[in-house]
Amino acid sequence: MKKGIHPENYRVVAFKDMSNDDVFLTRSTAESKETIEVDGVEYPLIKLEISRSSHPYYTGKYKLVDTAGRIDKFKNRYAKFSKKKGE
Repeated sequence: MKKGIHPENYRVVAFKDMSNDDVFLTRSTAESKETIEVDGVEYPLIKLEISRSSHPYYTGKYKLVDTAGRIDKFKNRYAKFSKKKGE
């Protein structure tokens, strides 16, 4: 790595996904007032609402959408507006 190209506060930081308590370490310049101990070492802590471990795109856990039920609900709701035969 070239000397002098990274900011002074470029260090290992712990990121914690608050939805599932997953913690991962990576380098960052993000500022934090909180710390967390991981494997006996204390790191600055950055809290996240969503990460790769909880995001549906990465985990493959999608919400099942009942499209057939949605179509039936739509037809029932708007059936009164349709023209009847003979009109």
